[in-house]
Amino acid sequence: MKRLIAHVSGSVQKVGYRGRVIDIANAFGLKGMVENLLDGRVLIIAEGEDKKLAWFEDAIDIKNTLIKVSSIEKEYSSARGEFDDFGKLVFKGETDARLDKGVEVMKEMVDAIKDVNKTLGHMNANLGGKIDQMNESLSGKIDQMNESLGGKIDQMNESLGGKIDQMNESLSGKMDKSLAKQDRMLEKQDELLVEVKDMNRGLNRSVSNILN
Repeated sequence: MKRLIAHVSGSVQKVGYRGRVIDIANAFGLKGMVENLLDGRVLIIAEGEDKKLAWFEDAIDIKNTLIKVSSIEKEYSSARGEFDDFGKLVFKGETDARLDKGVEVMKEMVDAIKDVNKTLGHMNANLGGKIDQMNESLSGKIDQMNESLGGKIDQMNESLGGKIDQMNESLSGKMDKSLAKQDRMLEKQDELLVEVKDMNRGLNRSVSNILN
């Protein structure tokens, strides 16, 4: 069993680094502690098997979006067995300060959410007004189209009605002329019948004279 004392530098305070160290240490079954130092570094003391301490040493060299370890100063010695588990040491007032900071962050988040809601409200109001304007404009255009279409239909009806009247008048005139021709033909036919009858009477008289 060995004891590892590590001083970790970089962006390692107030970014959740100590919590990650505790999770890693518990996963390897190590015992010890992690603490923020006033100079901005993090102190880690871990005790356990040599192989697990080597794995732990590699695992705590974290670099991600929030946590950025720049260097680790390591010192090994014999284990003292003074820890029952792996935990976090906090200096006096740190918890209260973190709570106050958390409250401030929550207030900022609430204010940001309110601002977002106001912005969304304005956007909805503006969008609603634009939709109303579009509906009014569209309704006006539809009314204009209906009026224009109605006027064109009326003009078409009037034009068609005039043409039908003209056709009726023309057809009526032609029928009148046809009837007049028919009347004249009937008159000529009557005259011809009269002439035929006269010719028959004359012929009959001629025959009678010859026979007598």
